[in-house]
Amino acid sequence: MKVSEIELKHISIPLNKTFKTALRTVDSAENTVVMVHTDDGRTGFGEAPPTKAITGEDNDSIRTAIKEYITPALIGQEVTDMDAIQAKLHGAIEGNTSAKAAVDMALYDLYTQDLGVPLYKYLGGYRDKVETDITISINEPEEMAADAAEVVKQGFSALKLKVGIDAEKDVQRVKAIRDAVGKDMMIRLDANQGWEVDEAIDTIRKIEDLGFDIELVEQPVKARDFEGMKKVKDNVNTIIMADESCFSPEDARRLLEMNAADVLNIKLMKCGGIYKALQIIEIAEEFGVECMLGCMVESKISLTAAAHLAAAKKTITRVDLDAAILLKEDPVVGGFNKDIPWFSLDDSPGLGITDVIGMTDI
Repeated sequence: MKVSEIELKHISIPLNKTFKTALRTVDSAENTVVMVHTDDGRTGFGEAPPTKAITGEDNDSIRTAIKEYITPALIGQEVTDMDAIQAKLHGAIEGNTSAKAAVDMALYDLYTQDLGVPLYKYLGGYRDKVETDITISINEPEEMAADAAEVVKQGFSALKLKVGIDAEKDVQRVKAIRDAVGKDMMIRLDANQGWEVDEAIDTIRKIEDLGFDIELVEQPVKARDFEGMKKVKDNVNTIIMADESCFSPEDARRLLEMNAADVLNIKLMKCGGIYKALQIIEIAEEFGVECMLGCMVESKISLTAAAHLAAAKKTITRVDLDAAILLKEDPVVGGFNKDIPWFSLDDSPGLGITDVIGMTDI
């Protein structure tokens, strides 16, 4: 089963509501769909979203990386020689992690189609469903509280609040939402690098002192400020999770050797796909650290790949794959089954995706 063609398409899906973080604002998913075809007639699906504020990639760079570098490296390669083809993929071009992730998941889709098993079972099969949290975009406290109260009605047990713009108002945001959802709802905060180090410590301590019962704070300071991450972790009681600081297995090891994070947030688009994510998980297991499986603004194509990985591994104890719920439409045929807040996986081989409706030519 050798790679014969890598086909690229565009997909556009509006969001139910504008998505705002400390780094960016998004109104729709405008993503690149990857279809890796083989000489025996199979097709594996993948996807890459443009997330320039985090990965540095836009659709033009994603498509150029795949067309001009990755495709020439993979044509004619045997998919079932996974280590060898992954070496070709990751050696084709530096960086470009979302482009690599899209191709990587398509390769895993093909590989497990050939084996006749769903991807999550091949990767470990720890469970067959995962529960996602839901993200509340950063806005005025009153609007965020109203949004939170609305999603609680949908059955979610965990909220992730976007903060990181105006620390004083961030405390007001947390208070408003805790008041709106009650004491039993799990609340996580994601500052998206929005605070300075001392500001992060002061803000988290204030939230602790006020008794708002926050489970964790994600990426309080700048991505490459590992020392700052450690200082925050050492000076607060709340769990600190690394997101933008953890792109690669090398980042994961450095963070954990420094004791700069309690939890790692793995995103396929940051690390370059499932192959590298498995390496990060191995490192986390070595240090006895749990992981979250997160996402960008993605459709059910890449979210299904992420759900398979999350279901497969015991070390992944938290899931943030809510982009599937933020999107107004689902054009993907197959993939996980959605029963908010649960995503369940069946016995379909590979990712279980058979088509994507509404793709357009590039």
